[in-house]
Amino acid sequence: MTLPPPVAAVRLAVRRGLADVEPGATVLVACSGGADSLALLAAAVAEGRRAGLRVVGVTVDHGLQEGSAERAEAVVHQMAGLGVDETVSTRVRVEGGGRGPEAAAREARYAVLEQVADHVGAAVVLLGHTRDDQAETVLLGLTRGSGGRSLAGMRRSFDRYRRPLLDVPRADTAAACAAEGIEAWSDPHNDDPAFTRVRVRHRVLPLLEAELGPGVAATLARTADQLRSDMEYLDEAADRVLERVTTGSGVGSGLGSGVGDGLDVPLLEAEPAPLRRRVLRAAALRAGALASDLAHEHVLAMEELVTAWRGQRWIDLPGHLRAVRREGVITFERPPVAG
Repeated sequence: MTLPPPVAAVRLAVRRGLADVEPGATVLVACSGGADSLALLAAAVAEGRRAGLRVVGVTVDHGLQEGSAERAEAVVHQMAGLGVDETVSTRVRVEGGGRGPEAAAREARYAVLEQVADHVGAAVVLLGHTRDDQAETVLLGLTRGSGGRSLAGMRRSFDRYRRPLLDVPRADTAAACAAEGIEAWSDPHNDDPAFTRVRVRHRVLPLLEAELGPGVAATLARTADQLRSDMEYLDEAADRVLERVTTGSGVGSGLGSGVGDGLDVPLLEAEPAPLRRRVLRAAALRAGALASDLAHEHVLAMEELVTAWRGQRWIDLPGHLRAVRREGVITFERPPVAG
């Protein structure tokens, strides 16, 4: 029997995404009940049966909307109806901690997905982000001036996580659900213009398509792919430099308590600026700086401790952290507790 084109497109993407998974392995699929994740789950069940895989569906209740528990229960029934081997429903507590609600919810979601993946022994976790999601991410990175890392968009895979639908347009996931008789839920947050991503989705991208012609989303997603290979190469090179310039003498004294190892200033200063900045950012994150709040300005300020030091006492970083230069070494320290 010939499959409807949207169903075939989603299944092909999932088949490719699972091609290297050994028979008998467990695949965990994150499912919100929206069209993207339901189309992904249905395809994973179909392809998993062919490949001898065990498919587990998980839905995460963030508790941010009235009736979220009932919605999670409905998704569990849907997942069971689609033929998964096991269903999991879990609730998380979203705490801001100075971050926006989207970032806080994402962090809580990944934390619980990791716990569930460990519990069920999942070799792979599938996420339902589409080509349109990737295009939105690139545009948001452009508007924030976040540099190549943000313009490279979402990774196709990291650790055990995979995004097999990054080449599939959102229209295809909706059409796939319709063709298979799957009733998808529409999250009210996805239509709330209070969220920047929603405005990009419903106003900015349609305007670009209207003024520049169709295919803008595909072009943005393709740009992300091209940039990501460059970013990965530079990040790998920076990791090697970080290992080489780390001194192992990062425990400070006087100003506060030391965190992690130090960085040798002369060695770091000799590196090209793109690598030096990546090393400083990676070292700050390793010491506990908040990734969501660590901006380019922070990295440039840390770089001045290396290349333009004028006796600055320290650089404050997000996450209750300071970068300090002392005796030719950059260290990361916790400020002393007032008392």
